[in-house]
Amino acid sequence: MTADGLYGLKLNKPSGQAYEEARRRLDAIAKPIDGLGDLEKMLCRIAAIHGTADFVTDKKALIIMCADNGVVAEGVTQTGSEVTARVAHLMGQRNSSVGIMSASYPVDILPVDIGIDSDDKIPGVTDRKVRRGTGDIAVTAAMSEEECLQAVTTGMELVHELKEKGYSLIATGEMGIGNTTTATAVMCALCGLSAEAVTGRGAGLDDEGLARKIDVINRALKLHGMEGSSGDDAGTQEMAFKALRTLGGLDIAGLAGVFIGAAYHHIPVIIDGLISATSALCADMIVPGCREYMLASHNGREAGCGEILDRLGLHAVIDADLALGEGSGALLLMPLIDMAYSLYTCGTRFGSDAGIDRYERFDEK
Repeated sequence: MTADGLYGLKLNKPSGQAYEEARRRLDAIAKPIDGLGDLEKMLCRIAAIHGTADFVTDKKALIIMCADNGVVAEGVTQTGSEVTARVAHLMGQRNSSVGIMSASYPVDILPVDIGIDSDDKIPGVTDRKVRRGTGDIAVTAAMSEEECLQAVTTGMELVHELKEKGYSLIATGEMGIGNTTTATAVMCALCGLSAEAVTGRGAGLDDEGLARKIDVINRALKLHGMEGSSGDDAGTQEMAFKALRTLGGLDIAGLAGVFIGAAYHHIPVIIDGLISATSALCADMIVPGCREYMLASHNGREAGCGEILDRLGLHAVIDADLALGEGSGALLLMPLIDMAYSLYTCGTRFGSDAGIDRYERFDEK
């Protein structure tokens, strides 16, 4: 796909009719109006995305993009890049954190090597490698235009494959040492924020390490002319793609493609933490309307996560100070959706033998 082809993608809006029908069904259940709060809105959103109030969420997948980042050479992480491949090996065996967390839960874990700095073929990990890691963003662009487009296209193709196999709900995750640095740099560029305001400690940095990370992000923003969203190209598709290409990572670009593909194929897609949220923002800026197909799982520990969700107009339903990664927060949302869906499909209705008078929705009178 070319850049112009990507910018020219047109998305249909989710069905407002299906949304309202789903809400009417929820209001007919013998419970207080909006008793499940944001989870009810989420069910209605899923109905709108699928285009029917009779939607199903039985076949689920978690896509985990794995890639290395050249910025690790700047000393912005506690561990080395070799950890990315080691965790990917665990993912392939379903022995990483999310694999163990979901051992008794019906979700397919799909780790993808989109840019691990190794020539090894990892058992259980899908090989879609674009290149062995990215450039050091404080010295050079993360990737070329062709490489970035290939990564985005890879994410879109993976969603298309899942659509063909009947998947109805997708969660997003990542694994890549150094990617809180790349994600924060992209976020600063897209949102006009200062690195000092939003840079976090990632998987664990002391004060000296945090100061070094902030300096690296500032140097990268200056090098690539991305110091805040200002100028004639602020907020444009081209500017968002430039931020992704110069400051991001192959994992972020691949996930941006997942979000674009999910919107194009009408599949609800769950945002995880900072890296996933940054990818979601890139996707929505490059292909406007992608946000209509997204669900927010949690407010991550990194300060920028909530900022991005606010800009996307999304509200996370989990607030648990999560910072694990791998798509763990997005995974945790799935059983919550399942339980709300059980009530949606099987809940006792007003007018049945329950003997409960129907509640009225006064907020619309």
